[in-house]
Amino acid sequence: MKKNPYPGKFIVFEGIDGSGQSTQADKLVYYLDKSHLTKEPTNNLIGGLIRGQLTHNWQTKQECLQLLFAADRAHHLEKEIIPLLEKGITVVCDRYFFSTIAYGALEIKDWDWLIEINKQFLLPDLTFLLKVSPKICLGRIKKNRFSIELFEREKVLEKVWQNYEKLSKEFENIHIINGEQSPEKVFKQVKKIYEKYS
Repeated sequence: MKKNPYPGKFIVFEGIDGSGQSTQADKLVYYLDKSHLTKEPTNNLIGGLIRGQLTHNWQTKQECLQLLFAADRAHHLEKEIIPLLEKGITVVCDRYFFSTIAYGALEIKDWDWLIEINKQFLLPDLTFLLKVSPKICLGRIKKNRFSIELFEREKVLEKVWQNYEKLSKEFENIHIINGEQSPEKVFKQVKKIYEKYS
């Protein structure tokens, strides 16, 4: 992965579904003066194909899905993230390649291949990984959504978390935060870590 050479900071929030990463990404953007919130998969054409797979509207093999994620990410970086970073704007992203590797490794056993197809992409300056038990995550999801998406099952989410932990040892500047606290307490920790790096 390539280190960020641009004046703007690139910050990512990660966690299993229902961990609260979207809430914390929103809070950080609200807190910062000059920042932009984005997410993956995107709302662009390729992102739409990915969402169709996640919600069972169509189906393809996992290798194809991973390549779609990589294509969506390449477009996302080129058209949105990098132009903003070049202007000195902080970009906060709700999910990035860590998610696709953590979830993709459930069915694709070639970990090195999953890393390889993301090697040309920008490495975040700072990644917040929210740790929440799968049971709590599923409880949150059931309260807030009408249907549960493809990956949202307890034993599956436990394996995803193990993959996230593996990634946190392989990449720098990933900070694991207890996401079972109140959103306010979680954000207090996010701010403290952010201020140390800014």
